Amino acid sequence: MKWSCFLCLLGCFLVVEEAVPAAASKQFRDVMTRGRAASHITFHGRLRDWSSDHNNWNEKLYPYWKDGDARWQNCWKGGRVVASLTSDSPALVGSNVTFSVNLKFPRCQKEDNDSNIVYDRNCKNSSLDYSSLSDQYVYNWTQWIDDCGGQNCTHNNSHNVFPDGRPFPHNRGWRTKNFVYMFHTLGQYYQKTGGSSAIVSINTTNLTLGSHIMEVSIYRRGFRSYVPVTTARTVYVVTDTIPLYVNMTQKNDRNASDHIFIKDIPITFDVVIHDPSSYLNHSIISYRWDFGDGSGSFVSSDPVSVHTYTLVGNFSLNLTVEAIIPAPCGPVTPPPPSPTSPVPPNVTTPRLDSLMGLPAGEGPAEGCQIIRYGQYQSSLSIAEGILGINIIQMTSVQGAAAQMENSVVDFVVTCQGGSLPTDACTIVADPTCQVLQTEACDPVDITDQCLLTIRRAFNESGTYCVNITLGDATSLALTSTLISISEGAGSFSRTAEGVLIACGFLVAFAAVLTFFLYKRYKQYRPIDWNTEQAAKSAGLNVYFNHFKAVLFPANNEKDPLLKNKLGII
Repeated sequence: MKWSCFLCLLGCFLVVEEAVPAAASKQFRDVMTRGRAASHITFHGRLRDWSSDHNNWNEKLYPYWKDGDARWQNCWKGGRVVASLTSDSPALVGSNVTFSVNLKFPRCQKEDNDSNIVYDRNCKNSSLDYSSLSDQYVYNWTQWIDDCGGQNCTHNNSHNVFPDGRPFPHNRGWRTKNFVYMFHTLGQYYQKTGGSSAIVSINTTNLTLGSHIMEVSIYRRGFRSYVPVTTARTVYVVTDTIPLYVNMTQKNDRNASDHIFIKDIPITFDVVIHDPSSYLNHSIISYRWDFGDGSGSFVSSDPVSVHTYTLVGNFSLNLTVEAIIPAPCGPVTPPPPSPTSPVPPNVTTPRLDSLMGLPAGEGPAEGCQIIRYGQYQSSLSIAEGILGINIIQMTSVQGAAAQMENSVVDFVVTCQGGSLPTDACTIVADPTCQVLQTEACDPVDITDQCLLTIRRAFNESGTYCVNITLGDATSLALTSTLISISEGAGSFSRTAEGVLIACGFLVAFAAVLTFFLYKRYKQYRPIDWNTEQAAKSAGLNVYFNHFKAVLFPANNEKDPLLKNKLGII
């Protein structure tokens, strides 16, 4: 009887002894969620090469600190390390979504070529002079590894393991990867070593639609264990609609972002599909356009479309994109979103502007294809604007109207379109039209027709690139010319003549070239002009090369230099 009681007590003791460590051991889900309530729905096996977060975590080698633990304040020399975790979502279901982590070290610290952390000796605006420090290292992990020898250090084989006990991959340079990254999402985790940055991708084929959380915990190498450094998390989106947006550009449009465009000038619509993993590369994609002006709808395989609105008013643009995606046969419709998936209120869900969608097809189409749709809608306002500018006359100014120390030229300018300009700007540059010399802007007050004279003074001889812009609230049109100012008999006040040289073929070529550059880059390109072609005869010789382009925005111009007179600016 006594032996029976003794054996019974011994058995209970052994059970309790075994149960206490089991209850105390932590799992990945306990560490990665940092005490937050996790969803009771498991997603194990949905991510290939990822492991279940029910695996045990080696807390002795990888200590676990709760949020608010005082040890976080001293886990890194010189301050706190901040991790930036981003993704390229939204991701079309079936594609890959990639996550990037970048560590930002405290001020005046950086990673060297050996993955050690050093002080930046060129760091400025600091109370410390880092250039005079005897030790340049914040963490010299290379020396740690060399000096540790046979001690129980984290570079030894028994310590070169992840929290679940798996050994580090012994690829090239693995000893210089002094950070350990643990990614966690949907009840699974992935671990890897790296330097101050890390990248990981997942495939979304088996994921539910909607928003999900990706978390990462980063540890650094220590002497006898790894030390927590920082954590981060972000929200990523899986959708069954094609993420897309549309770039809209128009010649002479002053502000494309306000969606106010000019009547009778073509608008270029360029569709950009967000597909960073190239999932749709082998798909058949079509674009159905409806510009909302009664011109009907049409389907194209080209993502770029050009349309001209001939009426003033408000119009609704509608675009539907269809992608026929080759796919293996079998059900591919993703499960519906989980209502219990936690989304923290302090995490911003990334999205793209105008992300909308049509109902996705139910399963693969015939021939084992998946059909996905995307839709874009926008309201456009069409207004009158300035369509173009012409310089119809250039003359030198003589007598009292001209400043005796300068050569003065009057540019007579006219414009076309249904709107009158409210401001006129002049930009003078070098003969290559690349180096700005002077710029000036003045308001314009005309009420009947677009005809005005712009007076410009040149205080030195030479060849100049002159750009004249006329603008209103909606449009901004430009014309350019090259002029050569000659000193003649050594006086700028001598009588000079203006000569216009009409180069029809050059005008046409330049107009086409600059319009192409405007559409592509919306920035200035120089005029192709040989300064040796300028005549060296006495007086003022004007060479005119007329073409259309968009150069410098008017709002960058300052210090008006033009003289306001009756009918002249």
